[in-house]
Amino acid sequence: MAEPRVIQLTGVHALSALGRGAGAQLAGVLAGVPAFAPVRRFDTAARRVTVAATLPDVGTLPDELAAAIDAACRVAGVDRAQRAQCALLLAVHGGPAPGAGPTPAALADQLVVRCGLSGHTRVYTSACVSASTAVADAATLITRGDVDRVVVAAGYLVEPDQFALFDAGRALAVDGAVRPFSAGRRGLLLGDGVAAVVLESSTVSRRRGAEPVATVAGWGRAGDAFHPCQPDPTGAGLARAVDAALRRAGLSPQAVGYVNANATGTTQSDVAEAAALRRALGGHAAQVPVSSTKSVHGHALEASGLLELVVTALALRHGELPVNAGWRGPDEACPLNVITDRPRKTTATHALTLNAAFGGANTALLVGTP
Repeated sequence: MAEPRVIQLTGVHALSALGRGAGAQLAGVLAGVPAFAPVRRFDTAARRVTVAATLPDVGTLPDELAAAIDAACRVAGVDRAQRAQCALLLAVHGGPAPGAGPTPAALADQLVVRCGLSGHTRVYTSACVSASTAVADAATLITRGDVDRVVVAAGYLVEPDQFALFDAGRALAVDGAVRPFSAGRRGLLLGDGVAAVVLESSTVSRRRGAEPVATVAGWGRAGDAFHPCQPDPTGAGLARAVDAALRRAGLSPQAVGYVNANATGTTQSDVAEAAALRRALGGHAAQVPVSSTKSVHGHALEASGLLELVVTALALRHGELPVNAGWRGPDEACPLNVITDRPRKTTATHALTLNAAFGGANTALLVGTP
């Protein structure tokens, strides 16, 4: 019988307002100091909210994505010849404003040429589950034996159009802070995020002596079909995604030692996610440590799933779990073991990172230590 294919993360790279590089992301989320500040990149004078988590001196999205892919491949030890066998799965916004840059498909084609990848591409524009969906697809392709190695990249840099839409929709926090699961939370704030990871079969990584950062032990996706913008208050769809991830990994809910929640700091979505965790994890939901790193680096929209995967994998490997910033006190509708005040030491071997999007799309990625 063939050995089951274990999916490993062998190369990771990310940038956000916390800094450049995977190490900067881990240090930033463990420090727990929110990166929100007045936006200087474009004029916000007409907006209700004027802050976001942006990185100064950031390049164009194509340049930042190319640099992230190159860096992730270097960390993984994937040379130019090996890159030529790698497909690219890219998560970005569905359509730039006129004159703002290439279409998503054209961007993927450009990155393949710039980074020396195989030319086989998929583009994901499914809003806030774009990157996590790409990771799930990459893991599926490797598990089936279709490919041995995949590069997944994702990017969003805070720009005026999406900023204006979220502001007009009154989704942005007028008090300038993201307070997931907390009493007194006022909404989300946007943040820069560009990330790239190399996923490959453990058989292939062992053959070339690669040192994995983490494993992707399970993944699940499910839809609510409840409302165009509002989540199902019962959390049924997200709970099904978590169930699927645990089933695929062959693990019980008690194996989950941390949850990096989707929690954006909005009233309805945080309550629905708390309900989903209770539904999927049962009594364990009251014990498992939970935080949302969006409270520090902001919501990177299409790139959120990959940025948060990187952060979760690094925190689990480091043995220290990120704080949930902005905490003002418990909300009785979110009875969870939220990490407040300071990071928490852990010996856990598995963690969930969750994402949800408008339209009722939900994803769960189960990360394991190598």
